[in-house]
Amino acid sequence: MLPKGNQIARRVIAIERDALSFLMSRIDGNFEKACALIMNCKGRAVLTGLGKPGFIAQKISATLSSTGTPSLFLHPAEALHGDLGRVMKEDVVIALSNSGHTEEIVKLLPVVKKIGAKLISITGNPKSPLATHSDVVLDVRVKKEACPLNLTPTASTTAMLAMGDALAVTLLEKKGFKAEDFAFYHPGGNLGRKLLLRVSDIMRTGRENPIVSEFMEVEEVLYRITSSRAGSATVVNAKGRLVGIFTDGDLRRHLKGGRDLLRTPVRDVMTKNPVTITAGKLAAEALELLRNKKIDEVPVVDLKARPVGYLDVQDILKAGIV
Repeated sequence: MLPKGNQIARRVIAIERDALSFLMSRIDGNFEKACALIMNCKGRAVLTGLGKPGFIAQKISATLSSTGTPSLFLHPAEALHGDLGRVMKEDVVIALSNSGHTEEIVKLLPVVKKIGAKLISITGNPKSPLATHSDVVLDVRVKKEACPLNLTPTASTTAMLAMGDALAVTLLEKKGFKAEDFAFYHPGGNLGRKLLLRVSDIMRTGRENPIVSEFMEVEEVLYRITSSRAGSATVVNAKGRLVGIFTDGDLRRHLKGGRDLLRTPVRDVMTKNPVTITAGKLAAEALELLRNKKIDEVPVVDLKARPVGYLDVQDILKAGIV
């Protein structure tokens, strides 16, 4: 038999699961109308709610903002004392209240209407004053809360959160929101680095990028590599186009070749037609390339196959892509 705490936890999760299943059955034309209002809005989605629904409203607002729908959270009590000035005619107000009778929310309704903003309600009471004054009602009523007293907002706030996520993701897909757009709103942290950082941002150039002629002797090439503190040298022809790369692996493979390696032209011992990448590629793509090809460095070239940089796996690691 499960410990009592585990039994309670399972009961709570089951009640909330059932609440979401019940919610799915009520996704109807009103949901499409709500999406259309927000999509066609020239202003912002203004979320408001009091207490626990207020916290859910803040989360929905944050999700909308990060997925291409400008949004802000407006505390209903503060709104009654001047912050309603933030709401414009071009906005869509999305009000959360399970009962639909929350005093602070209800008091906002005449002013929102006077401003001219559209109103969407997310409520568990489709016949409440909030619902009556709304342009669109999203019904999130639940059969019961997970709280044994049926008082603490639990299943109801879960339903509100799920409805908000459904709105945000639907709008995201309708707008054709891409990973690059998401990265634009998330420039910090590992996610931003993966989606925004390009090869051009971290590649080595100038003195740190040894480029040598295909006729240069290995001894001089090694000197260039060492002085640049690089792991290889990019080899070019007379037109400055890439023809190969010389790495420490090439050096080791030819040490016992029965020739004076140091006096050998690098073209005779280099790796010909190496893997390359362009500067505009994502750094994350470069990392994937290095992993798939099982190499540690890659020349960066322009569209005419001229080397413009050099990228080592250590450069990617330092950038925090991994």
